[in-house]
Amino acid sequence: MNASLDPQDREFLDRIHHLGCSTIQEMCDAMGVTATAIRTRLVRLEGKGLVARETIREGRGRPHHVYSISTQGLRELGDNYSDLAMILWQEIVGLEDQELREKLLERVKQSLTQRYRTGVTGRTVLERFTELRNALSDRGFSVSVDYRGELPVLQENHCPYHDLASHDSSICELEHSVFEEILGTQIRRTSCFLDGDNCCEFEPVLENA
Repeated sequence: MNASLDPQDREFLDRIHHLGCSTIQEMCDAMGVTATAIRTRLVRLEGKGLVARETIREGRGRPHHVYSISTQGLRELGDNYSDLAMILWQEIVGLEDQELREKLLERVKQSLTQRYRTGVTGRTVLERFTELRNALSDRGFSVSVDYRGELPVLQENHCPYHDLASHDSSICELEHSVFEEILGTQIRRTSCFLDGDNCCEFEPVLENA
């Protein structure tokens, strides 16, 4: 899961993709916006690695820059699997063969656990919560850890499975079990987007962290 783009940035990337290598002036002409607005967005997206800039030198004239969508930008535009995820999940949980269904769900759980547990090696629960936050952030999740209480609280600021969870909350149970597997301790969900809360929160079921 990559860092989320707002709809305007996604539309801008899509326009660049269709224009191909373009100067700022060419983008202005095609999009009908000012050069200042184009430059501001280009600088931000280039900083995220989503736009590539190339310097063109022709004859004795001054060199100029052309911009194009980067490989990472192309991945971002194509990284919208919500429909496919919904279909695959529904097919799995809808299997009549209970044994096969449970085996598939267990394999999904283990695959997610392996993907997100990299770097989670701390000796204490507090360390592992911090490391899990870092691992999830590296994969594009918007997460944080609240250290203000006696126990750390992992906060998901955006639901990574919003559409899917809205149709079938069992994906939340799967995520819960993945986090427990990675953290090596029992946790409880103290708030949830599906209940109308602003975030999903998880805290360890321990007296001392």
